[in-house]
Order: sequence, then C-alpha cells, then structure tokens
Amino acid sequence: MGVSKLLGLVLLVGGLIALYFGFNATESLGEQMVEGVTGKFTDNTMLYLVGGGVSAAAGLALLIFGKK
Repeated sequence: MGVSKLLGLVLLVGGLIALYFGFNATESLGEQMVEGVTGKFTDNTMLYLVGGGVSAAAGLALLIFGKK
C-alpha cells in the first residue's frame, strides 16, 4: 500500500469519526436549545461536521485517485 493510499485511509477514517461525533453533538439537549434560539449549531459542532466531511471526501479521493 502506497503512502497516498495510507494517508487517504487515515483521512477517511478520521473524517468519519469526526462526522459521527458531530452528528451526536447535534442531538444533545444543549445543542438543540442553541439551534432553536439562534437557528444554527455551535461553532464546535459545525467544525466537526464540516471538517469531518472535508476530511472524509479528501481521504476517499486519495483512495480512489491516489498513486498506484
């Protein structure tokens, strides 16, 4: 397995873990109260969701299109 494939796998798994924690955070009582009042999630939750999505997408792209 090449370095780019290994990095892709690490990014994909790390991104999926961050997305998992982000989605769990959106279901918490405090987060739902903040979202109900302000209409948006907290910065930390958005960081998990956006960062996890970008990381997972980059990892998947490296796995598919990385050096062979």
